[in-house]
Amino acid sequence: MPLHILVIRRDNIGDLVCTTPLFSALRRHFPEARIAALVNSYNAPVLDGNPDVDEVHVYRKAKHRDASESRIAIWWETWQLMCRLRKKKYDIAIVATPARHVGALRFAHWTNAKRVIAYGEGTDGIDDPIPLAHTNTGHETEAVMGLLSPLGIDEAPGLTRVMAHAKQVETIAVPSGEGPLVALHISARKPAQRWPIERFSALAHALHARHRARFLLFWSPGDANHAQHPGDDDKAEQLIASCQDLPLLACSTYRLEELIAGLARCDRVICSDGGAMHLAAGLGKPIICFFGNSDAERWHPWGVVHELLQHPSRKVLDISVSDVLSAFANLDQRIIEGRSVSRDGP
Repeated sequence: MPLHILVIRRDNIGDLVCTTPLFSALRRHFPEARIAALVNSYNAPVLDGNPDVDEVHVYRKAKHRDASESRIAIWWETWQLMCRLRKKKYDIAIVATPARHVGALRFAHWTNAKRVIAYGEGTDGIDDPIPLAHTNTGHETEAVMGLLSPLGIDEAPGLTRVMAHAKQVETIAVPSGEGPLVALHISARKPAQRWPIERFSALAHALHARHRARFLLFWSPGDANHAQHPGDDDKAEQLIASCQDLPLLACSTYRLEELIAGLARCDRVICSDGGAMHLAAGLGKPIICFFGNSDAERWHPWGVVHELLQHPSRKVLDISVSDVLSAFANLDQRIIEGRSVSRDGP
């Protein structure tokens, strides 16, 4: 009988993107295995169309429920999912979080998998515990891949992998012109990662003047005061108004699948560290990324040509337009020369 493996990753979009090399490694080493994933409704589209995953099981976090739904209804829905997973009789459950994750470990135990692999201690009920010290250095993809050592897999992670649906990509409208199509993603969850809209405007004008660049604008849709999912509609409108003389189109993405398709349409991506950056890396896009107070060694774009900008102050606010223009020129030169980044450095 082939192995039945469940990989649990309950975290954010970028975390799941950084877990895709683990799925690829499992598929290479266990080609006959039935490989499943347990993810949340927020990050699940990351795995759409991924050929290394046979099944994707999705649960909803209570904070992602609709306004008309109660927490009890969400918990009941999750309990029903756990009962279904328990019936699948998994051979192995891998908690694919490089930390001691009590909630994800609880899910692994509820499935009644024969063998649980996770970071933590044996006292946590882990059959193959991996010391947390192993997660202290390196990239997130490398820390995740460390979870495969109990299965005899000891190798560097391959590329991250995100699939865009061709038909959906074709529906994305683009501005006319012949210059490179540049994605500008203006949103960032952390305040220290946010670049001023005025600089995005100045940057777009300079890139168009120097490189005939065209632009697709991306942002987190919604009102800035929304309690659960604050958005940047106001900032997007401000940038659109200031760039009416440029070949720039707004790409409103209310669903993650739409963001993936939009990024896939572009030739370059300019964004802050976050989920969109990792999606772009999974799509193989050259990236200019702004880093504030986050760990660049841990979270830089994996396996793609990129220019990482991080000011000594650890504030994105202190990155200048000229810094980004220099980075864009460097990125173009590296693409022309066909150079790629190493797997173990930014």
